[in-house]
Amino acid sequence: MKVNFNRAALSEVLGLLTSVVPSRTPKPILRCVQITTGKKDARICATDLEIGINCLVHEVQVEEAGEVVVPADRLAAIVRESVDEVLSLEAAEGTCEIRGADSHFTIYGQEPGQYPTVPGFDGDANMEIALSNLQAGSDQCLFATARESSRYAINGVLWEIKGKKLMLVATDGRRLARCRVNLASAPDEKIAATKIIVPAKTMGLLDKIGSTDKDKVAVKLVDNQILFSCADVVISSNLVEGNFPKYEDIVPTDYEKKLTLSTEAVLSAVRRSALLTSEESRGIKLSIGKDSMVFSGRAPETGDAQVDMPVDYKGEPIEIGFNPQFLIDVLRVIKKPEFELELGQQDRPGLIKSGSDFLYVLMPINLG
Repeated sequence: MKVNFNRAALSEVLGLLTSVVPSRTPKPILRCVQITTGKKDARICATDLEIGINCLVHEVQVEEAGEVVVPADRLAAIVRESVDEVLSLEAAEGTCEIRGADSHFTIYGQEPGQYPTVPGFDGDANMEIALSNLQAGSDQCLFATARESSRYAINGVLWEIKGKKLMLVATDGRRLARCRVNLASAPDEKIAATKIIVPAKTMGLLDKIGSTDKDKVAVKLVDNQILFSCADVVISSNLVEGNFPKYEDIVPTDYEKKLTLSTEAVLSAVRRSALLTSEESRGIKLSIGKDSMVFSGRAPETGDAQVDMPVDYKGEPIEIGFNPQFLIDVLRVIKKPEFELELGQQDRPGLIKSGSDFLYVLMPINLG
Protein backbone atom coordinates (compact mmCIF):
# COMPACT_ATOMS: atom_id res chain seq x y z
CA MET A 1 0.00 0.00 0.00
CA LYS A 2 1.20 3.49 -0.81
CA VAL A 3 -0.95 6.57 -0.27
CA ASN A 4 -0.48 10.32 0.29
CA PHE A 5 -2.79 11.91 2.88
CA ASN A 6 -3.79 15.51 3.45
CA ARG A 7 -2.48 15.75 7.01
CA ALA A 8 -5.29 17.99 8.35
CA ALA A 9 -8.02 15.68 7.01
CA LEU A 10 -6.26 12.61 8.42
CA SER A 11 -5.79 14.29 11.79
CA GLU A 12 -9.51 15.16 12.01
CA VAL A 13 -10.56 11.59 11.25
CA LEU A 14 -8.09 10.11 13.74
CA GLY A 15 -9.36 12.49 16.41
CA LEU A 16 -12.81 10.94 16.03
CA LEU A 17 -11.61 7.34 15.72
CA THR A 18 -9.32 7.37 18.75
CA SER A 19 -12.28 8.20 20.99
CA VAL A 20 -13.51 4.60 20.61
CA VAL A 21 -10.11 2.89 20.70
CA PRO A 22 -9.77 1.21 24.14
CA SER A 23 -6.71 2.23 26.18
CA ARG A 24 -6.64 -1.18 27.85
CA THR A 25 -7.77 -4.41 26.26
CA PRO A 26 -6.73 -8.07 26.30
CA LYS A 27 -6.87 -7.87 22.48
CA PRO A 28 -3.98 -5.63 21.29
CA ILE A 29 -5.45 -5.41 17.78
CA LEU A 30 -8.36 -3.33 19.16
CA ARG A 31 -5.85 -0.59 20.01
CA CYS A 32 -5.24 -0.20 16.29
CA VAL A 33 -7.01 1.42 13.36
CA GLN A 34 -7.52 -0.31 10.03
CA ILE A 35 -6.64 1.66 6.87
CA THR A 36 -7.89 0.30 3.53
CA THR A 37 -7.38 2.14 0.26
CA GLY A 38 -9.58 2.05 -2.81
CA LYS A 39 -8.82 3.68 -6.14
CA LYS A 40 -9.50 7.28 -5.08
CA ASP A 41 -10.13 7.22 -1.33
CA ALA A 42 -9.17 5.57 1.94
CA ARG A 43 -11.37 3.95 4.55
CA ILE A 44 -10.24 4.09 8.19
CA CYS A 45 -12.00 2.05 10.89
CA ALA A 46 -11.82 1.63 14.66
CA THR A 47 -13.84 -0.45 17.12
CA ASP A 48 -13.95 -1.62 20.73
CA LEU A 49 -16.38 -4.42 19.73
CA GLU A 50 -19.33 -2.44 21.15
CA ILE A 51 -18.98 0.75 19.11
CA GLY A 52 -17.43 1.05 15.67
CA ILE A 53 -16.56 4.02 13.46
CA ASN A 54 -16.09 3.73 9.71
CA CYS A 55 -14.72 6.88 7.99
CA LEU A 56 -14.10 7.59 4.34
CA VAL A 57 -11.27 10.04 3.54
CA HIS A 58 -11.31 11.65 0.08
CA GLU A 59 -8.31 14.00 0.46
CA VAL A 60 -5.86 11.32 -0.64
CA GLN A 61 -3.73 10.29 -3.60
CA VAL A 62 -3.56 6.49 -3.87
CA GLU A 63 -0.47 5.20 -5.64
CA GLU A 64 -0.87 1.56 -4.63
CA ALA A 65 -3.98 0.02 -3.04
CA GLY A 66 -3.69 -2.10 0.09
CA GLU A 67 -4.51 -2.51 3.75
CA VAL A 68 -2.69 -1.97 7.03
CA VAL A 69 -3.55 -2.18 10.75
CA VAL A 70 -1.45 0.13 12.97
CA PRO A 71 -1.56 1.35 16.61
CA ALA A 72 -4.02 4.26 16.76
CA ASP A 73 -2.25 6.30 19.45
CA ARG A 74 1.13 6.17 17.68
CA LEU A 75 -0.28 7.10 14.30
CA ALA A 76 -2.42 9.89 15.77
CA ALA A 77 0.56 11.35 17.65
CA ILE A 78 2.77 11.36 14.53
CA VAL A 79 0.05 13.03 12.44
CA ARG A 80 -0.75 15.55 15.17
CA GLU A 81 2.89 16.63 15.67
CA SER A 82 3.75 16.77 11.98
CA VAL A 83 4.16 20.16 10.31
CA ASP A 84 3.74 18.83 6.77
CA GLU A 85 0.70 19.49 4.61
CA VAL A 86 0.99 16.02 3.03
CA LEU A 87 2.09 12.77 4.68
CA SER A 88 3.02 9.63 2.75
CA LEU A 89 2.08 6.20 4.16
CA GLU A 90 3.67 3.08 2.74
CA ALA A 91 2.86 -0.35 4.16
CA ALA A 92 4.09 -3.86 3.47
CA GLU A 93 4.24 -7.06 5.53
CA GLY A 94 2.96 -5.56 8.79
CA THR A 95 5.26 -2.52 8.70
CA CYS A 96 4.03 1.03 8.03
CA GLU A 97 6.37 3.83 7.04
CA ILE A 98 5.24 7.46 7.36
CA ARG A 99 7.20 10.17 5.62
CA GLY A 100 7.06 13.94 5.77
CA ALA A 101 9.41 16.51 4.21
CA ASP A 102 12.02 16.07 6.97
CA SER A 103 10.73 13.06 8.92
CA HIS A 104 10.52 9.29 8.61
CA PHE A 105 8.69 6.97 11.03
CA THR A 106 8.39 3.20 10.99
CA ILE A 107 5.50 1.61 12.92
CA TYR A 108 4.98 -2.11 13.38
CA GLY A 109 1.38 -3.12 12.83
CA GLN A 110 -0.86 -6.17 13.16
CA GLU A 111 -2.14 -8.74 10.71
CA PRO A 112 -4.91 -6.99 8.66
CA GLY A 113 -6.96 -10.17 8.28
CA GLN A 114 -7.38 -10.41 12.06
CA TYR A 115 -9.11 -7.03 12.44
CA PRO A 116 -12.84 -7.23 13.36
CA THR A 117 -15.37 -6.20 10.71
CA VAL A 118 -16.70 -2.68 11.30
CA PRO A 119 -20.20 -2.30 9.77
CA GLY A 120 -20.92 0.13 6.96
CA PHE A 121 -24.36 1.55 6.18
CA ASP A 122 -26.17 -0.56 3.61
CA GLY A 123 -29.74 -0.21 2.37
CA ASP A 124 -32.39 2.35 3.28
CA ALA A 125 -32.55 4.28 6.55
CA ASN A 126 -35.37 3.73 9.06
CA MET A 127 -35.45 7.46 9.84
CA GLU A 128 -33.59 10.71 9.19
CA ILE A 129 -32.85 13.67 11.43
CA ALA A 130 -30.89 16.89 10.95
CA LEU A 131 -27.48 16.46 12.60
CA SER A 132 -27.78 19.86 14.29
CA ASN A 133 -31.13 18.82 15.84
CA LEU A 134 -29.72 15.53 17.10
CA GLN A 135 -26.64 17.21 18.55
CA ALA A 136 -28.73 19.89 20.27
CA GLY A 137 -31.04 17.25 21.73
CA SER A 138 -28.08 15.18 22.90
CA ASP A 139 -26.54 18.21 24.64
CA GLN A 140 -29.75 18.78 26.57
CA CYS A 141 -30.03 15.30 28.04
CA LEU A 142 -26.70 13.45 27.87
CA PHE A 143 -25.41 15.07 31.09
CA ALA A 144 -28.20 13.38 33.10
CA THR A 145 -27.24 9.78 32.23
CA ALA A 146 -25.83 7.54 34.96
CA ARG A 147 -22.03 7.35 34.89
CA GLU A 148 -21.78 4.07 36.79
CA SER A 149 -24.77 1.93 37.57
CA SER A 150 -25.67 -1.72 37.91
CA ARG A 151 -28.92 -0.76 36.15
CA TYR A 152 -27.46 -0.65 32.65
CA ALA A 153 -30.60 0.82 31.10
CA ILE A 154 -29.92 4.23 32.69
CA ASN A 155 -26.37 4.28 31.29
CA GLY A 156 -27.95 5.26 27.98
CA VAL A 157 -30.43 7.66 26.41
CA LEU A 158 -33.97 6.45 25.68
CA TRP A 159 -35.29 7.18 22.18
CA GLU A 160 -39.06 7.41 21.89
CA ILE A 161 -40.65 8.19 18.54
CA LYS A 162 -44.04 9.90 18.45
CA GLY A 163 -45.10 10.87 14.93
CA LYS A 164 -42.39 13.10 13.47
CA LYS A 165 -40.94 13.89 16.91
CA LEU A 166 -38.06 12.13 18.65
CA MET A 167 -38.08 12.17 22.46
CA LEU A 168 -34.67 11.81 24.12
CA VAL A 169 -34.78 10.91 27.82
CA ALA A 170 -31.92 10.42 30.29
CA THR A 171 -31.83 9.82 34.06
CA ASP A 172 -29.40 8.75 36.77
CA GLY A 173 -32.10 8.13 39.38
CA ARG A 174 -31.76 11.55 41.02
CA ARG A 175 -32.64 13.73 38.04
CA LEU A 176 -34.21 13.34 34.63
CA ALA A 177 -33.87 15.33 31.40
CA ARG A 178 -36.28 15.05 28.47
CA CYS A 179 -35.83 16.81 25.14
CA ARG A 180 -38.01 16.67 22.03
CA VAL A 181 -36.60 17.24 18.53
CA ASN A 182 -38.04 17.11 15.00
CA LEU A 183 -37.37 14.19 12.68
CA ALA A 184 -36.72 14.83 8.97
CA SER A 185 -38.42 11.54 8.15
CA ALA A 186 -40.26 9.26 10.58
CA PRO A 187 -39.93 5.46 10.77
CA ASP A 188 -42.67 2.91 10.20
CA GLU A 189 -44.97 1.84 13.05
CA LYS A 190 -42.91 -1.22 13.95
CA ILE A 191 -39.71 0.78 14.46
CA ALA A 192 -41.60 3.62 16.18
CA ALA A 193 -42.98 1.13 18.73
CA THR A 194 -39.48 -0.13 19.59
CA LYS A 195 -37.92 1.16 22.81
CA ILE A 196 -34.37 2.10 21.86
CA ILE A 197 -31.70 2.82 24.48
CA VAL A 198 -28.52 4.26 22.94
CA PRO A 199 -25.31 4.16 25.05
CA ALA A 200 -24.18 7.51 26.43
CA LYS A 201 -20.76 7.06 24.80
CA THR A 202 -22.39 6.64 21.37
CA MET A 203 -24.50 9.77 21.85
CA GLY A 204 -21.33 11.64 22.79
CA LEU A 205 -19.67 10.56 19.54
CA LEU A 206 -22.46 12.20 17.53
CA ASP A 207 -21.43 15.53 19.07
CA LYS A 208 -17.93 15.10 17.62
CA ILE A 209 -19.06 14.91 14.00
CA GLY A 210 -18.41 18.28 12.35
CA SER A 211 -21.76 19.60 11.22
CA THR A 212 -23.26 22.06 8.80
CA ASP A 213 -26.87 23.19 8.82
CA LYS A 214 -27.64 20.90 5.89
CA ASP A 215 -26.17 17.65 7.27
CA LYS A 216 -28.65 14.88 7.96
CA VAL A 217 -28.13 11.69 9.93
CA ALA A 218 -29.58 8.47 8.50
CA VAL A 219 -30.50 6.04 11.27
CA LYS A 220 -31.00 2.31 10.90
CA LEU A 221 -31.73 -0.50 13.36
CA VAL A 222 -30.22 -3.91 12.65
CA ASP A 223 -30.84 -6.63 15.26
CA ASN A 224 -29.48 -5.23 18.56
CA GLN A 225 -27.45 -2.49 16.85
CA ILE A 226 -28.10 1.07 15.76
CA LEU A 227 -26.26 2.61 12.81
CA PHE A 228 -25.79 6.33 12.13
CA SER A 229 -24.59 7.61 8.76
CA CYS A 230 -23.67 11.26 8.20
CA ALA A 231 -21.57 12.51 5.28
CA ASP A 232 -18.53 10.16 5.24
CA VAL A 233 -18.89 8.79 8.78
CA VAL A 234 -20.76 5.66 9.88
CA ILE A 235 -21.10 4.94 13.61
CA SER A 236 -22.34 1.51 14.65
CA SER A 237 -23.24 0.68 18.24
CA ASN A 238 -24.77 -2.06 20.32
CA LEU A 239 -27.97 -0.94 22.03
CA VAL A 240 -28.30 -0.97 25.82
CA GLU A 241 -30.32 -3.92 27.05
CA GLY A 242 -32.83 -3.66 29.89
CA ASN A 243 -35.95 -1.70 30.78
CA PHE A 244 -35.79 2.07 31.05
CA PRO A 245 -37.70 3.45 34.07
CA LYS A 246 -41.29 4.61 33.48
CA TYR A 247 -40.25 8.23 33.58
CA GLU A 248 -43.75 9.64 32.94
CA ASP A 249 -44.71 8.57 36.47
CA ILE A 250 -42.24 10.96 38.10
CA VAL A 251 -42.90 14.08 36.01
CA PRO A 252 -45.10 16.30 38.23
CA THR A 253 -48.29 17.64 36.65
CA ASP A 254 -50.09 19.23 39.63
CA TYR A 255 -47.76 22.01 40.81
CA GLU A 256 -49.16 25.45 41.61
CA LYS A 257 -45.97 27.24 42.71
CA LYS A 258 -44.56 28.58 39.45
CA LEU A 259 -41.87 31.16 38.65
CA THR A 260 -40.33 32.51 35.45
CA LEU A 261 -36.62 33.13 36.04
CA SER A 262 -33.59 34.48 34.19
CA THR A 263 -31.32 31.60 33.16
CA GLU A 264 -28.12 33.65 33.47
CA ALA A 265 -29.06 35.26 36.79
CA VAL A 266 -30.02 31.95 38.44
CA LEU A 267 -26.87 30.24 37.15
CA SER A 268 -24.77 32.99 38.75
CA ALA A 269 -26.75 32.82 42.00
CA VAL A 270 -26.40 29.03 42.25
CA ARG A 271 -22.66 29.17 41.60
CA ARG A 272 -22.09 31.88 44.19
CA SER A 273 -24.27 30.33 46.89
CA ALA A 274 -22.46 27.00 46.47
CA LEU A 275 -18.96 28.48 46.97
CA LEU A 276 -18.87 27.72 50.70
CA THR A 277 -20.55 24.31 50.66
CA SER A 278 -18.47 21.19 51.40
CA GLU A 279 -18.63 17.56 50.38
CA GLU A 280 -20.54 16.80 53.60
CA SER A 281 -23.02 19.67 53.19
CA ARG A 282 -23.32 19.46 49.41
CA GLY A 283 -26.55 21.34 48.98
CA ILE A 284 -28.01 24.80 48.65
CA LYS A 285 -31.36 26.03 49.92
CA LEU A 286 -33.86 27.99 47.84
CA SER A 287 -36.13 30.13 50.00
CA ILE A 288 -38.97 31.62 47.99
CA GLY A 289 -41.30 34.20 49.46
CA LYS A 290 -43.33 37.17 48.28
CA ASP A 291 -41.35 38.88 45.48
CA SER A 292 -38.00 37.42 46.60
CA MET A 293 -35.86 34.34 46.24
CA VAL A 294 -32.83 33.61 48.43
CA PHE A 295 -30.12 31.10 47.53
CA SER A 296 -28.07 30.02 50.57
CA GLY A 297 -25.30 27.53 51.22
CA ARG A 298 -23.33 26.73 54.33
CA ALA A 299 -20.76 24.38 55.80
CA PRO A 300 -20.03 24.26 59.56
CA GLU A 301 -16.24 24.38 59.03
CA THR A 302 -16.27 27.05 56.29
CA GLY A 303 -19.06 29.58 56.70
CA ASP A 304 -22.19 30.49 54.82
CA ALA A 305 -23.23 32.32 51.66
CA GLN A 306 -26.44 34.06 50.66
CA VAL A 307 -27.55 35.52 47.32
CA ASP A 308 -30.82 37.48 47.04
CA MET A 309 -32.84 37.80 43.86
CA PRO A 310 -36.08 39.72 43.26
CA VAL A 311 -38.78 37.56 41.62
CA ASP A 312 -42.40 37.91 40.59
CA TYR A 313 -44.04 35.46 43.02
CA LYS A 314 -47.24 35.75 45.01
CA GLY A 315 -47.75 32.13 46.12
CA GLU A 316 -47.17 30.30 49.40
CA PRO A 317 -43.59 30.54 50.76
CA ILE A 318 -41.44 27.45 50.30
CA GLU A 319 -37.95 26.29 51.23
CA ILE A 320 -36.32 23.45 49.29
CA GLY A 321 -32.81 22.02 48.99
CA PHE A 322 -31.03 20.92 45.80
CA ASN A 323 -27.62 19.66 44.73
CA PRO A 324 -26.10 22.83 43.18
CA GLN A 325 -24.13 20.92 40.54
CA PHE A 326 -27.35 19.36 39.24
CA LEU A 327 -28.81 22.86 38.86
CA ILE A 328 -25.66 24.17 37.16
CA ASP A 329 -25.69 21.26 34.70
CA VAL A 330 -29.21 22.02 33.49
CA LEU A 331 -28.85 25.81 33.43
CA ARG A 332 -25.80 25.43 31.16
CA VAL A 333 -27.82 23.60 28.49
CA ILE A 334 -30.93 25.78 28.50
CA LYS A 335 -30.76 27.80 25.28
CA LYS A 336 -33.41 30.40 26.15
CA PRO A 337 -32.84 33.52 28.31
CA GLU A 338 -35.67 32.48 30.68
CA PHE A 339 -37.02 29.22 32.09
CA GLU A 340 -39.94 28.13 34.29
CA LEU A 341 -39.45 26.64 37.76
CA GLU A 342 -42.36 24.68 39.26
CA LEU A 343 -42.42 23.41 42.83
CA GLY A 344 -44.68 21.37 45.09
CA GLN A 345 -43.87 20.49 48.70
CA GLN A 346 -40.26 20.54 49.89
CA ASP A 347 -40.02 16.74 49.72
CA ARG A 348 -41.21 16.58 46.10
CA PRO A 349 -39.02 17.04 43.01
CA GLY A 350 -38.50 20.39 41.31
CA LEU A 351 -39.55 20.80 37.69
CA ILE A 352 -37.69 23.02 35.22
CA LYS A 353 -39.14 23.77 31.77
CA SER A 354 -37.70 25.60 28.78
CA GLY A 355 -40.19 26.09 25.97
CA SER A 356 -42.45 23.20 25.03
CA ASP A 357 -39.65 20.76 24.13
CA PHE A 358 -37.44 20.54 27.23
CA LEU A 359 -38.06 19.60 30.84
CA TYR A 360 -35.89 18.57 33.77
CA VAL A 361 -36.97 16.84 36.98
CA LEU A 362 -34.68 17.20 40.00
CA MET A 363 -35.03 15.34 43.31
CA PRO A 364 -34.69 17.57 46.39
CA ILE A 365 -32.18 16.92 49.17
CA ASN A 366 -32.71 17.19 52.91
CA LEU A 367 -30.54 19.93 54.37
CA GLY A 368 -31.41 18.96 57.96
